[in-house]
Amino acid sequence: MPRAGRVRIAAMDAVRVAEYCDRQWQESALPALVEYIRIPNKSPAFDPEWEQHGHMERAVQHIAAWCRARPVAGLSLEIVRLPGRTPLIYMEAPGEIDDTVLLYGHLDKQPEMTGWREGLGPWLPVIEGDRLYGRGGADDGYAAFASLIALEALLDQKLPRPRCVVIIEACEESGSYDLPHYIDALAGRIGRPSLVVCLDSGCGNYEQLWCTTSLRGLVGGTLRIEVLREGVHSGDAGGIVPCSFRILRRLLDRIDDSATGIVRDAAFNVEIPQIRLEQARRAAGVLGKAVFRRFPLAGGTRPPTDDAAELILNRTWRPTLTITGIGGVPEPVNAGNVLRPWTEAKVSLRIPPTCDPARARDTLRNLLESDPPDSARVTFTPDWAAGGWHAPPMEDWLATAVDEASMTFFGAPAMHMGEGGTIPFMAMLGEKFPEAQFLITGVLGPGANAHGPNEFLHVPTARKLSACVAHVLAARSKALRRS
Repeated sequence: MPRAGRVRIAAMDAVRVAEYCDRQWQESALPALVEYIRIPNKSPAFDPEWEQHGHMERAVQHIAAWCRARPVAGLSLEIVRLPGRTPLIYMEAPGEIDDTVLLYGHLDKQPEMTGWREGLGPWLPVIEGDRLYGRGGADDGYAAFASLIALEALLDQKLPRPRCVVIIEACEESGSYDLPHYIDALAGRIGRPSLVVCLDSGCGNYEQLWCTTSLRGLVGGTLRIEVLREGVHSGDAGGIVPCSFRILRRLLDRIDDSATGIVRDAAFNVEIPQIRLEQARRAAGVLGKAVFRRFPLAGGTRPPTDDAAELILNRTWRPTLTITGIGGVPEPVNAGNVLRPWTEAKVSLRIPPTCDPARARDTLRNLLESDPPDSARVTFTPDWAAGGWHAPPMEDWLATAVDEASMTFFGAPAMHMGEGGTIPFMAMLGEKFPEAQFLITGVLGPGANAHGPNEFLHVPTARKLSACVAHVLAARSKALRRS
């Protein structure tokens, strides 16, 4: 492989890149993504019998077949399988530049969720204008398509690029617990990437390129409160036997203030870096009230403050408690006058990017289990302890490249902002490749509603993002030529 400094790199024709990406998305990627949405390939946490059901295998084979047919010179693709683990699609595209770029996405999906509007459904792909509705299109089925189209756009102009490794996993929505085993098994083949491109994140709007600077961690589990061996008449026991739901309310008050939602325990909080404060203010200046108007708020529901910068920091650098599930509670139509014997709650606590997840998990368990109210039987079973991620400073070449890409293909400068979600893969890669640069971005913008009903992919953003990735890869080649 020739050294980077010996390669003469021509200028990229941005108009031709945009036209190529638009055409390939319209003619090839979009139809394939429509078929992918039809496959109910739920992540193993939501389908423990995924292997017997075969949906994951169908999704893997579908995406692999599309990728194998792409005109990427020298592309090799392997479906790697480790015993007892979800499969992983591993691709290598040799380059003319002596360097490695790692591109990442996933193909497993969140479960169905209720509330889809009439005519839509999780496994029913529907195109309305610029939107492709259905589960997994935006989170994160599009990533494999966008990655290869970006490589093709450079090949179309015979522009040199670094060697590219593309990894598409099938366990991300379950916490990526299979991925470390694959990264270790493939370490010799992956090499030492100088740049990691992850396409599983969000965007503040659909008008510019958004670079994710941080991701929150996540700790959580199942909290169970038992007060009786069996349910009894509420009129007979009310006032003598404590209600398990009231005990749940008291326990949750140990974590956050029910009036404000503020989580105060030091184990769940960190000092916010100055640069992230400044970036939050800049992002707030662009987004304004769209920071909260992007959500389908019911009635007169309002956020805790109108300060957009504070809201951005709330969802990126501050802990937040959410109860994502309740057990032991019948539907109202089936609720008789019974004092229920137990209540379960699925506790989800987002923690700041640099918060220690093990310490946070242990603190959470201690807060919930110690000295239970009314001496009830209280147990907390942890099931999440995922660390967050904080991006290293961008090198000048990358900062310039993302801004140029955004201006070229979106017509507005790039923005930098943290995200409130968790991508365990990023923390792991940050540890394994501490010298690498990171471009974390995605298509999950206003209304996209990943994990919820009516999830959609904003197709023009996917097309433009493919072009932006091509631009960054070309910029990497130029930077290496100059070094």
